Amino acid sequence: MLDQHTIHVVKSTIPLLESAGPALTTHFYQRMFEHNPELKDTFNLAHQHTGGQPVALFNAVAAYAKNIENLSALTDAVERIAHKHTGFLITPEQYQIVGGHLLATLKELGGEAVTDEVLEAWGKAYGFLADIFIGREAQLYQNSAEQTGGWQGTRQFTISAKVIESAVITSFELTPVDGEPVLGFLPGQYLSVHLNHPRLENQEIRQYSLSDSPNGRNYRISVKREVGGQVSSLLHDSYEVGDELAVIPPAGDFFLDTQEVNPVVLISAGVGLTPMMSMLNYRLADDSHANITWLHACENGELHGFKSYINSQIHHHDKLTRFVWYRQPNSQDLPAEDYQFEGTMELSKVADKIQPNARYYFCGPVAFMASIKQQLLDLGIDSSRMHYEVFGPHESL
Repeated sequence: MLDQHTIHVVKSTIPLLESAGPALTTHFYQRMFEHNPELKDTFNLAHQHTGGQPVALFNAVAAYAKNIENLSALTDAVERIAHKHTGFLITPEQYQIVGGHLLATLKELGGEAVTDEVLEAWGKAYGFLADIFIGREAQLYQNSAEQTGGWQGTRQFTISAKVIESAVITSFELTPVDGEPVLGFLPGQYLSVHLNHPRLENQEIRQYSLSDSPNGRNYRISVKREVGGQVSSLLHDSYEVGDELAVIPPAGDFFLDTQEVNPVVLISAGVGLTPMMSMLNYRLADDSHANITWLHACENGELHGFKSYINSQIHHHDKLTRFVWYRQPNSQDLPAEDYQFEGTMELSKVADKIQPNARYYFCGPVAFMASIKQQLLDLGIDSSRMHYEVFGPHESL
């Protein structure tokens, strides 16, 4: 545990951190990539270019400083980040590199305010937190390697099927090259895919939700073509059936409670429906489970992923109910058949499906997620019954 003097010194630097803001972590990344360019093969450079990663790291550093006397408040964040890190194959040595650049950044930007005492305190605080991550990630690596079908590091998979789900979403079925079984996963978790391609300057790593229930033979991910997205465009345009991808074992702290017997409500927007597909198919395969409500929002029918599949399941499963919102339907979109409501999702329109004993899982853009969370609270749903996943580097609602 950290001593009280270290805690006091770290807390005293909170005003300094807040005055520096994300400029602190922007400088940190620039410094690190200049001195350790090999780490460009590990970090998501797209998040660097958009500024998302520096902001996320700054928020994490500030949250650590503010909660250093109550680290239990950060338990969920630590678990989420540890899962993410396993997809990037983060090593203890890399924590040392990051720590060195973080302390150097504090010194370079903090000037006289960053004394040797401050550097020593932050060194201890960083080392303590790094050890927590290293320990948890070692457990996750070991768990993945020891289970049936498991492995550690990358494993080669062949694209065995490629299916267009909407104008912007394509599914990729991935089958192991070695023909051996694959590790199971909890519905809602994701795969990390490592891409090396002549069109990429560095190795790029992306994490995509698994969009089907576990079967022990293969995996399916469904990828949205992002505007300006180098990796998503590459997958859509250049990777075909028979090509190989390097894959990390499934991970993620957002998943369906497979022991739950009460109703579940699956809520999504856009490509946020991908983890919901895994949850849905898992629940549909077990008739002992209670009712499922599927709520989805998207722009229009052209961008409505898995529309035909969901409609077909409605006809085969009387315990499944679905309601769809199109923000701006096209002329060919059919009310009551393709969608039920126009505009953005309003849960009050399906208030009879919002039950206090149900579990609520939701995924989508941050603004959508924040709206859904508030709407559920307004309808009397306790926050403990809400489970959500958002995109981006350690974002939260």
